[in-house]
Amino acid sequence: MKTYFKHMKPTGLAMAALAVTAAVAVAVPSATAQRNPAYEAARAAGQVGEQPDGYLGYASTPTPAVRAIVDDINIKRKAAYTSGAPQGSTVEQFAFVTGCNLIAKTKPGEKYKAPDGSWKTRDGGAPVRDSRCP
Repeated sequence: MKTYFKHMKPTGLAMAALAVTAAVAVAVPSATAQRNPAYEAARAAGQVGEQPDGYLGYASTPTPAVRAIVDDINIKRKAAYTSGAPQGSTVEQFAFVTGCNLIAKTKPGEKYKAPDGSWKTRDGGAPVRDSRCP
């Protein structure tokens, strides 16, 4: 993850623009996923969670059904990131900012991946996010 951020030095305004656009780009795939009871069950059970790279990850060994759901959601997210990345930013930068937002929006009890790579369960406080998050 660090390699594509070595050259990223957006201004505060650029990061704000990325953050707003990122929030909009994932709205459709996230809304679709939330209508899927199997996804909601996997998320509630702590099997899947948000990652800083903007994609869902496996907090535990997934079943084939959970893997299929997550793969489908991640394909849709990649498409949203690819079509929604603002001019002057990369798909990876856009996905990262979206990941920051998605981790911030996790609810208590949900899993997310911390900057150190460990899976955390969100408590009542703010989640541990990457220092580069807007």
